[in-house]
Amino acid sequence: MGLDDRKLAVLRAIVEDYVSTQEPVGSKALVERHQLGVSPATVRNDMAVLEEEGYIRQPHTSAGRVPTDRGYRLFVDRLSRVKPLSPAERRAIERFLVGAVDLDDVVHRTVRLLAQLTRQVAVVQYPSLARSSVRHLELVPISTTRLMLVMIADTGRVEQRLVELPGPVPADDVTDLRRLINEKLAGARLSDTPPLVQALVEEVPPKLRPTMTTLATVLLETLVERHEERIALAGTANLTRGGLLDFQGSLRPILEALEEEVVLLKLIGETEPSTTRVLIGDENEFDNLRAASVVSTGYGPGATIVGGLGVLGPTRMDYPGNIATVRAVARYVGELLAQN
Repeated sequence: MGLDDRKLAVLRAIVEDYVSTQEPVGSKALVERHQLGVSPATVRNDMAVLEEEGYIRQPHTSAGRVPTDRGYRLFVDRLSRVKPLSPAERRAIERFLVGAVDLDDVVHRTVRLLAQLTRQVAVVQYPSLARSSVRHLELVPISTTRLMLVMIADTGRVEQRLVELPGPVPADDVTDLRRLINEKLAGARLSDTPPLVQALVEEVPPKLRPTMTTLATVLLETLVERHEERIALAGTANLTRGGLLDFQGSLRPILEALEEEVVLLKLIGETEPSTTRVLIGDENEFDNLRAASVVSTGYGPGATIVGGLGVLGPTRMDYPGNIATVRAVARYVGELLAQN
């Protein structure tokens, strides 16, 4: 990469100015706004090199230039300094999240908060059952032949299933089954439960076996087979705030992509622990999102990642600010899940 420090400084100035003004940036404006220490002619020469190398482009015949996807990538990787959140922003995050009453509330508060702080589209994945552990299993008798099975995961997710029993079951037997199931499964990763459930059928006293066999089918369905993932979305209206150059003049492809849960899960649900992923423009594998950027990270209690969250917006976004906000919100949500 044959760019010297001065040309990198010019590129950084172009990115920062274009993000804040939404206007193509000219050499005269750069010299006036930034202490580059060189003449407009030198800046023009540097801009010509940056354009030749594919880091900036001229959107139309005006003198101004705008960054390309390649320019934004270099900015994110080498030139941007992650903005620390102000104490006021940190307090706002803490206050906003700390009053949450349950997991649904945590997710909906988180997605609204992200959209408000970044002014982008915010996406939050509910804690994935595939990455969760069993905290407690409750059996609630509805009648002598019907039970409600309630599974509470360590992430706060709750799954309920109605179980039709093969025959009447006394209350004492329900109590025994509840104890045996929790002794076996509490604390186990959901992905590790099938052999444990199978062992339960063989280990319970003979008189409980028919009921346990029926319960085992529903347990496996609840713990293993029904891993439908859920997504919360907020701030779609933020897409309309930009200039004509954002999204290549059409919002339709972006809006169509946002309707596909599979797309959103792929964007934010595959983030590695303690990393922030930034996908810029053409780096997105989905054609409809080639004019957008995504900043995402994983969240969860302690070092465990149970879901992803992030923001989506134009490539002309405040990367340092959005990266800092996404990281901070993920950290607070993780702490919240750890406390609960």
